[in-house]
Amino acid sequence: MHNREALKDEFQTFDGTKLVYRSWMPVSKDTKKKAIIVLHRGHEHSGRLDDLIEGIGTDGYWVFGYDGRGHGESPGERGFAPSFGHMVRDLDSFVRFVSKKYDIPVDEMLVVANSVGAVVASTWVHDYAPKIRGMVLAAPAFKVKLYVPFALAGLRTMDLIKRPMFISSYVKSKFLTHDVEQQKLYDSDPLITPQIAVNILIDLFDTSKRVVEDAGAIHVPTLVLSAEKDYVVDNKVQREFFEKLSSTRKRFVSLSGFYHGVLYEKERHQAFNECAHFIHDCFSNELEVVSLTNAHKEGYTREEYKNLYQKHPPLFDEFMFLFQKMMMKTLGWMSKGIRVGMKYGFDSGVSLDHVYKNKPEGFTWFGKIIDYFYINAIGWRGIRRRKVNLQNSVRNVVDKLLAEGKPIRIMDIASGPGRYLIELAKEYERFDFKVLLRDYSHANIDEGKRIAKSLNCTNVEFKVEDAFSRKSFETQDYTPNIVIVSGLYELFPDNDLVAESISGFTDNMQEDGYLIYTGQPWHPQLEMIANTLSNREGKKWIMRRRTQQELDQLFEVAGASKVDMEIDNWGIFTVSTAEFSKNKNTRMVS
Repeated sequence: MHNREALKDEFQTFDGTKLVYRSWMPVSKDTKKKAIIVLHRGHEHSGRLDDLIEGIGTDGYWVFGYDGRGHGESPGERGFAPSFGHMVRDLDSFVRFVSKKYDIPVDEMLVVANSVGAVVASTWVHDYAPKIRGMVLAAPAFKVKLYVPFALAGLRTMDLIKRPMFISSYVKSKFLTHDVEQQKLYDSDPLITPQIAVNILIDLFDTSKRVVEDAGAIHVPTLVLSAEKDYVVDNKVQREFFEKLSSTRKRFVSLSGFYHGVLYEKERHQAFNECAHFIHDCFSNELEVVSLTNAHKEGYTREEYKNLYQKHPPLFDEFMFLFQKMMMKTLGWMSKGIRVGMKYGFDSGVSLDHVYKNKPEGFTWFGKIIDYFYINAIGWRGIRRRKVNLQNSVRNVVDKLLAEGKPIRIMDIASGPGRYLIELAKEYERFDFKVLLRDYSHANIDEGKRIAKSLNCTNVEFKVEDAFSRKSFETQDYTPNIVIVSGLYELFPDNDLVAESISGFTDNMQEDGYLIYTGQPWHPQLEMIANTLSNREGKKWIMRRRTQQELDQLFEVAGASKVDMEIDNWGIFTVSTAEFSKNKNTRMVS
């Protein structure tokens, strides 16, 4: 018998899809609202969370859970989502929805997640860097056991042939729990779906790999509950994730004899007690946000950057990098993209323009084939997705300000030619809409002027300026309410330099404006890029990654508060939208 009734409703996620959610009101009212967000495991739904909510003693908390798309009572083909990234962004949308509707700050929330849901939660914390109290990961499915040889390769082939394609889970209830009653409930529940989409299984594997590899980016207090006898997922990877966490408050509990469904096991009170103690501890202490503004001087991304400079790669890797460089110098000239990159730098605006066109060009058909593979490298695909996300983010802010009857004053501090902003200015020219494009390159500014003239666009100004010169912002007579920083700070490892730039333009910015900035918290080809490609200065193109938390903090110090974020499905490039106020402060500890 449960003493709290779940209220059922719907919320609209980021792409307009309406998902079913449940809420449990607190029994005992506290002066401060606190919330626990619970994510069900794969195949299941939020209607099966009552035992957990009662078992971990959440009487003083609001509790919320939702049916993932394609699960339970939410719409969509059973077990399907367009990508794993959609599932992660659904969580981000849900948290924002709960915060707004129930007036609960995000920093008074904690997430409890099971299996696939635990991977969704840890990916969200890694990619979006929310300031939550903590997270409980129960049997996180970082590596699903695929007992069939070459199963993953087979799944990738199936996904190429047709999407969506589905397989039925081999997991029976008897492999999830020793509790016979729970087995019967699982088997008889019509809302539990045995099928899962192939693309989600593949994305789950790829996303888990990068999140485990880069778990050092996570500082959120974390409890990992691991099943000793887990026949569904590899619990050794759970330990690897735990060991890499940067969280100062973390705990790993191996539950003796437990199967994968730890929250439905016969002795589940053990798991519930661990959850209850951890949750109490997280909410009893002051929220601490570890300052990462000096991460360019110390920390694991600094060490990674230093190693790329100083250490030789393993012998085989070094041979492959030398081979790639040789091929680029001998055959690479036939590809326009490689030829432009070698002449102007692979990080140059000219090089990116070719990538954005997404049209293979080269000398003879062979050169076009080389160029096709070049522009479809995962990093360049991420760059093109970043551009789409950036355009969407800018439009969202423009439309919001126009709906409020405000004039639009956009400034891009390092715009390159700025074609998309010139096109946007032309589209909105009937409004009070002006754009200032700044860039250090005379060639980029001249190209921008040429584009504006060809479009007969008269509401765009151009300036040759250094984005890192504070004085250049102080002397300009243009005061923006939207500032864009795209593809710039990723190229410079020094946070002091970045902070000086941010201070420069925010000091000259309208109150209650918006900042839109890009980041690169992760990249799968850092070592290859550092050893084979040159930058615009003709040197080795070596990048220091900034975690999303680090990047957000650099803007928060200047008065920014992130309100939305987009990221590509590979987790490489982010586009963040932040509200700006000169009176905002962020509490951090060293």
